[in-house]
Amino acid sequence: MALLQANRDLISTAIKEFNVLLNQQVFSDPPVSEEAMVTVVNDWVNFYINYYRRQVVGEQQEKDRALQELRQELNILSAPFLAKYRAFLKSCEHSDHPRPFS
Repeated sequence: MALLQANRDLISTAIKEFNVLLNQQVFSDPPVSEEAMVTVVNDWVNFYINYYRRQVVGEQQEKDRALQELRQELNILSAPFLAKYRAFLKSCEHSDHPRPFS
């Protein structure tokens, strides 16, 4: 079953907005732990899913499929961000940065 065009457009919009959110992040000093950042990113994903849940259209099965695809896409976008954050934490270990908060 193909996604309805309205849902595809909605997913595309959400992906663009989520990408902006990720690109706006500035890693702070002192950093939070990797586990804490994973929690933050998961919270962002859940926020987007809950926000867009009210806007998807179609039968329940179509809505569920659109939200599942949106979650998958947001998780895919999150992976490089979290890898970048892990690299940031590693760089903190080799400098004078304080240890991450948990």
